[in-house]
Amino acid sequence: MIIRADRLTKQFTSLRRKDGVLGTLQTLFSRSYIVKDAVRDVSFELREGELIGYIGPNGAGKSTTIKMLTGILVPTSGSATVNGIVPWQQRTQNARQIGVVFGQRTQLYWDLPLIESFRLLKAIYSVPDDVFERNLRSFSDVLALDEFIRTPVRQLSLGQRMRGDFVASMLHDPKVVFLDEPTIGLDVVAKEAIRSFIARVNRERGTTFILTTHDLADVEKLCERIILIDHGQKLYDGSIEAIKQRYGRNRILTAVFDCEDCSDCRLEVANARIIERAGPRVKIEFDRDAVRADVLIAALARQYDLKDVTIEEPQLETIIRQIYQHGFGDGADGEAPSGAVVFGRPEPAEKS
Repeated sequence: MIIRADRLTKQFTSLRRKDGVLGTLQTLFSRSYIVKDAVRDVSFELREGELIGYIGPNGAGKSTTIKMLTGILVPTSGSATVNGIVPWQQRTQNARQIGVVFGQRTQLYWDLPLIESFRLLKAIYSVPDDVFERNLRSFSDVLALDEFIRTPVRQLSLGQRMRGDFVASMLHDPKVVFLDEPTIGLDVVAKEAIRSFIARVNRERGTTFILTTHDLADVEKLCERIILIDHGQKLYDGSIEAIKQRYGRNRILTAVFDCEDCSDCRLEVANARIIERAGPRVKIEFDRDAVRADVLIAALARQYDLKDVTIEEPQLETIIRQIYQHGFGDGADGEAPSGAVVFGRPEPAEKS
């Protein structure tokens, strides 16, 4: 395993302040503290070459976990290794084997042309000339850097800067790359370029990626496995397909009838219901485990003249939102998806 995390815990301590002048004086002479678990007993393993989504709401503990694995933070308890190295004990060695992309920060030098930032990073990481030239040429072709590679970073658009940041994180051939909100604020074209780059590097070089993001379209298009975290604890570790099969049973069938108005249309199929009518178009929600799509379409065709039919799969974002709101108790049989690790919904942890 290239990454192992065993019961990682990170606590932050803050002073408990009392209100008012009297409270301020009491705080000076009698102090108490609040201890908050940002990450609590998080364990997982990653094989070399995996590309996983590490997702959760704001304040869930995603970035804190990443900072421990990159060596920025020291955990309160627990252990972790990245390619056999303890990140916070061997920071320099760990930095040489990982890459990091933070969507809201840059590792590029603001006033220098992009190419000069790359050359400085080459010197910092002691990248051999042939490796540097080969990687720069390869990444420039994939991300179309040539048109702005000699432009100062401060003059680049957000999409151009993000492409530069990706190249900067990959020039030294890292074993593991941590991506924290890598497509935040990007337009559709720039997002697709970044996604294609991540998928290609993962496929061709076997680089391990951990992706944290609020844009679940990134996760759905790139990852097969997700780790779901909330209130500092792991809720789910398994495949996207498994969580969809279990918690995304409902499908939406859109039928277009050969008529001008479908307001009088009725549906006589169990476990299916009309949820929207608009002119000749009807949207029907159905439980895929209770009624097959072909049976539903055949029933509609017997009742009405059909012009077109489409079926929408459930979006991962919708499923994850339902889990955050209602927990894992709404599945079909009360059991976890096969091959997945599912935990109960944690309560926020705060101690004094």
